[in-house]
Amino acid sequence: MAPPVKVLVVDDDRDMCAYLALALGRLGHQVSWRTSGAEAFELLRAEPHDVLVTDLNMRGLDGLALCERVVANHPDVPVIVITAFGSLDTAVAAIRAGAYDFVTKPFEIEVLDLALRRAHRQRTLEVEVKRLRERLDPPGGFEGLLGQSPAMRRLFLAIEQVAQVDSSILLRGETGTGKELVARAIHGRSRRAARPFVAVNCAAVPEALLESEMFGHVRGAFSGAVADREGLFARADGGTLFLDEVGDMPLAVQAKLLRALQDRRFRPVGATEEREVDVRLLAATHRDLEDAVAEGRFREDLFFRLNVIALDLPPLRARGGDVLLLAQAFLARHAARAGKRVRGLTPPAAARLLAYSWPGNVRELENALERAVVLTTHEELIVEDLPEVVRSYQEGRLVLAADDPGQRPTLEEVERRYVEQILAECQGNKTLAAKVLGLDRKTLYRKLERFERAGEERA
Repeated sequence: MAPPVKVLVVDDDRDMCAYLALALGRLGHQVSWRTSGAEAFELLRAEPHDVLVTDLNMRGLDGLALCERVVANHPDVPVIVITAFGSLDTAVAAIRAGAYDFVTKPFEIEVLDLALRRAHRQRTLEVEVKRLRERLDPPGGFEGLLGQSPAMRRLFLAIEQVAQVDSSILLRGETGTGKELVARAIHGRSRRAARPFVAVNCAAVPEALLESEMFGHVRGAFSGAVADREGLFARADGGTLFLDEVGDMPLAVQAKLLRALQDRRFRPVGATEEREVDVRLLAATHRDLEDAVAEGRFREDLFFRLNVIALDLPPLRARGGDVLLLAQAFLARHAARAGKRVRGLTPPAAARLLAYSWPGNVRELENALERAVVLTTHEELIVEDLPEVVRSYQEGRLVLAADDPGQRPTLEEVERRYVEQILAECQGNKTLAAKVLGLDRKTLYRKLERFERAGEERA
């Protein structure tokens, strides 16, 4: 149910005021009313309201003058004017004076209700954008992480809790959710903070070079090894080693990593002696490692060694208003870099950012804001500055309609489509999909096997 709107009605006709108060009250709104513009303005100064609804033709301070006064002194309160059909020119003048909308007499109460709710949504977005400008943390925040949503507050609490222990941590989440920032936050709050933080993306290093990258090599170990080279384990000694996309690590390197973690020793490629090392390991993946274990692509013993503590990073679509908080931070950053005076978002642009699903998460949002800042010619980003995919996004829905009721899908088919949709949104991660669906992994696997058998039978 939509939230109630606190409305101030102004009309010099007492009967009209009483009618609107009764009708809008039945729709769930909180209504106050006054029969003069001057009295209404004084009430607005004394008591905040969400929306002002005023008749245009009133004795004393008329609706147009009241609108101008409210816009000048209470710009966060949208004004809706009510006018007779023959007074459209005056209504247009009110819009030019800053009124949000107008309604012509005679009107259905539902039409006024819709205008009220639209104005209230606009006001809510404007207040939120203003609040973010005023309260935005300086760059860095929680080690560069920004968020006020419940999901992020839980993550911040978990970071504080796990930072003080030396256990291995597996960071799980979709691409672009900020896994390296979380790893740096954990390191920065640990007893190892003064020692090195060393990061490597396992998917970005060619398989033939990854072992050397991790453990180093001695001169002559292979063609091109013209000198000894220190590996990441040695560089991270006493500190933290962060392995991003650990699910892409080759099996041969997995075995050597497991031994290094168990024995706290490693041997550089081509060396005859082992080296001791004191490293805390943080690993991250967007893949379903349990699936990889089941398929023989990831060692089960290494999985258990890495998965001592697991932290799940929320996707951006699950973080609500954090989208605007992050957008304001990225906007300020890229406006400064571009040397442009871009100070914020218009409410319609903010609404489009909130509506989009952000499959690329925070990384995609930053790219979108950087592009918008570079291309805009305005001091506030408008909808047209946003990428087309954001502007035209419509939330996907499960389509069940059919002209013939006999052609509607069965309950089994609806369930299959829904499960497949959740899997797609989770990028194939069955562990995450099972959590979203409220199932355990075994139940999800059984359902997928049943859907597959049904598909084979239909074929």
